[in-house]
Amino acid sequence: MIKIGIDSFAAATLDPETGQFTDPAKDIQQLLKRIAFADEMGLHSFAIGEHYRKEFLDSSNAVILAAAASRTKNIRLGSAVTVLSSADPVRVFQNFATLDLISNGRAEIVAGRGSFTDAFPLFGLDLNDYEDLFEEKLQLLLAIRDQEFVTWSGKFRPPLHHQPVYPRPLQKRMPIYRGVGGTPASFLKAGQQGLPLVVAVIGGQTERFRSLVDLYREAFLKAGHPEEEMRIALHSLGFVGQQQQETLDIYYPGYATMFNKVGEERGWPPVTREGFDFQANESGALVVGDAEHVAKKIVKHAASLGGIDRFTFQMDNPLLTHEQLMTAIELIGREVIPKVNELMG
Repeated sequence: MIKIGIDSFAAATLDPETGQFTDPAKDIQQLLKRIAFADEMGLHSFAIGEHYRKEFLDSSNAVILAAAASRTKNIRLGSAVTVLSSADPVRVFQNFATLDLISNGRAEIVAGRGSFTDAFPLFGLDLNDYEDLFEEKLQLLLAIRDQEFVTWSGKFRPPLHHQPVYPRPLQKRMPIYRGVGGTPASFLKAGQQGLPLVVAVIGGQTERFRSLVDLYREAFLKAGHPEEEMRIALHSLGFVGQQQQETLDIYYPGYATMFNKVGEERGWPPVTREGFDFQANESGALVVGDAEHVAKKIVKHAASLGGIDRFTFQMDNPLLTHEQLMTAIELIGREVIPKVNELMG
């Protein structure tokens, strides 16, 4: 069975007429309502990303998740990504261990590098240390998770000598996923470390990641980790509406706004409707449409990767309304999840 959830970047809402951001306090309150509603609708997980940009409100994702924990009962709560390269693993662990206690054992971490580098100048880090920072800090985070008293030394942080780290989470082994993009070395290391995997596919064709996922599987088993502990999650841009064409039309303007802004910074060509429609077709990475289309596409993506354990929608989009997102959550719970289960047999 594929568990289905939502990843959010806590997008700040844009006024489509003025192009200005509206009310961040209202945006956060509505996000908390969506998390509570996702819990009511039986979704498996709700995760919050981590960015340091005006268009996102998720720089302190553990704080948002802690607020959500008091409003929910069953849904798993975690980071869509914790940008570990720029964080202190001790504080990351303490924040999420506290979240685990507040949520009665529902916290998770997805450790990754993030798709933006804004945190590096903000925290005085050197981009030349991009890879080394992440790998060293992930090793420390795992050591803290697995040992109450930690002895550790590295290049980027003062050493720890038999240092206890508190509080301890309620879960005996709080889940820490490794979030990856398209770098083979990251898939390989995730397998060698025996970590569950989150594959972020936001463009192109999902099936092109099959060889990398197989590399993870092979490395996981070769390193001697129990096969039953292997977990693979897929994170994709997605949105669910009542009618197929109408849903594409609703989602596209905010999608174009979001990607054109990033494209200006990175030298990408402007987004086109033709390109968007291609991405939303049967084989493209976007999971946008009515419940029937979306359910079939999740199952297709799962098969193209040789099977997955979890699928998460990244639904935020600066021009989608709270009401549209609430409708999408209801459709996921009432229609998409049952249909996926039916198709999976």
